[in-house]
Amino acid sequence: MTSPDVLIPLPGAGPHDRRGRPLRDLRISVMDRCNFRCPYCMPRETFHERYRFLGSHERLSFDEIVRLARLFVHLGVRKLRLTGGEPLLRSGLTDLIGDLTALDGVEDIALTTNGVLLAKYAFELRAAGLQRITVSLDSLDPEVFRRMSGGFGGVEDVLSGIEHARRAGLEPIKINAVVQRGVNDHTVLDLVEHFRGTGVIVRFIEYMDVGNRNDWRPELVVSSRELLERIGERWALEPLGREYRGEVAQRYAFADGGGEIGFISSVTQPFCGDCSRARLSSDGVLYTCLFATRGTSLRDALRSGASDDHLLDVLRRVWMDRADNYSEQRQAQRASADAERKVEMFYIGG
Repeated sequence: MTSPDVLIPLPGAGPHDRRGRPLRDLRISVMDRCNFRCPYCMPRETFHERYRFLGSHERLSFDEIVRLARLFVHLGVRKLRLTGGEPLLRSGLTDLIGDLTALDGVEDIALTTNGVLLAKYAFELRAAGLQRITVSLDSLDPEVFRRMSGGFGGVEDVLSGIEHARRAGLEPIKINAVVQRGVNDHTVLDLVEHFRGTGVIVRFIEYMDVGNRNDWRPELVVSSRELLERIGERWALEPLGREYRGEVAQRYAFADGGGEIGFISSVTQPFCGDCSRARLSSDGVLYTCLFATRGTSLRDALRSGASDDHLLDVLRRVWMDRADNYSEQRQAQRASADAERKVEMFYIGG
C-alpha cells in the first residue's frame, strides 16, 4: 500500500467533470442518526424507534475518513464540511476534527448541526481546530419549531448553542432556514430581526425535493425572490458579490450596517453549473449530487487493502464521469416515468 504521507496536494491540479467543474468541496457525513425528526428530512412516521440505522461497524472509522479526506485533498478539495444526520451524536468527533485540520492543503473546515448539543461541545470543537459552524434553525416560534423538528428539542436549546459557539469563536456563524409555504414562512421576518446586528448570518433555503419521503410539491416552495421582497420592504438591502466560484448563496447586506443575509435558490435559480461538491456518506458511499440516485462504495475497497493509487484512480474516474444537473432538469426528471429513487438527505447531509 502506498504510504499516505507521500501524497502532496497539487494546487490547481485535479480532475474536472464532464461539465468542466473542478472538485473543491467534500461533505462528510459522520452519522446517519439524528435527534430530530424534521418532516422534510426524517419524518417521524418512517424513522421511528424501530428503524434500523447503521451499526457502528458499518460506519467509516475516523482513520478511514481521514485517509479518504487526504486523497480528496490530493485531487483538489480545499473545503471540508462535517454533516449528518446530526454529527454531534458521533462520539469522539473532536478527535476527527483534530486529524482533519492537520491535513496539508485543507483551507476550511466547517460543521452543520441542529444546535441542540452545541452548548455542550462548542469550546471543545474550537479547541480541536473547527473554524466555523452552520446551525439549522427553521423558526424561532416554539410551536412552529416543534412541528418542524418532529417534536424534539427546543428553540432555547438551539439559541444557547449558538451563543456558546459565538463565545468559543466559531465564526462566522450561519443559520440555515428551510422555508415552506404555510408552515414557517410567516416567521421569516422574526428570524431576520433576531439575528440582525449580531454577526450571525441567516440564510433562507428554498424547500427542495431531496430524498423521497418529504411529500415535496412546487406550491410549497417560497421563492428567494419573494422572500427578498418581503425582507426588503422592512430593511433596505444591497447585493453583495460572490466570495468564490461555486458559492451557492446570493448575499445581501443591510444598508444600515446590520450585517448580511443569504438566499439559496436551488429550485428557482439552480446553481448546478458551478457545483464543486462531492458527498461521502457515513458508510463510505461517494455521491456527486445531493439528488443522486446512486453512488460509489469506497468502504469495501478500503477494508480489502486497496492502495492509495487505486483509490485515487476510483475517485478521479467518478468525478470525471460526473454530469449531474438535477436542479436544472427538475421538472423533466420528476415527470419521467422511470425516475429513480433519490438518496435521502439524512444519509449524506444537506
